[in-house]
Amino acid sequence: APHMVAIMLELAELKPGMNVLEVGTGSGWNAALIAELVKKDVYTIERIPELVEFARRNLERAGVGHVHVIPGDGTKGFPPKAPYDRIIVTAGAPKVPEPLVEQLKPGGKLLIPVGGYHLWQDLLEVVKLPDGSIETKNHGGVAFVPLIGEHGWGE
Repeated sequence: APHMVAIMLELAELKPGMNVLEVGTGSGWNAALIAELVKKDVYTIERIPELVEFARRNLERAGVGHVHVIPGDGTKGFPPKAPYDRIIVTAGAPKVPEPLVEQLKPGGKLLIPVGGYHLWQDLLEVVKLPDGSIETKNHGGVAFVPLIGEHGWGE
């Protein structure tokens, strides 16, 4: 939903030059917005092959050249371009995937819905502290599709 994209992007506090990973590309719209805000390459992971192609076509038609759509399991993150300033997950997880926390820079922020498989999760803001520990803030109830993958709801 457009309002949820706006809320998550506002919470992310994106700035030019940030290294950002998105998990759950969908149509590519959110990744295009992220790329516009950070003014550099954005990496986005999508597990559904048809959506990978759909997003790539949409981004190409829109003239967005700084978004790299990667097919795969987003719960594992994308180590080749880590560490990230921000990771934005657009699907609900049963818990915060450890690989995503590991791929955050100290001071980095992960936004992720965590909770039930259907309909109800809490939008969590997870900040990685300089010592590697995390601080979590709950931004309230949301409803996202399930995050499928090794560190999500399974295959």
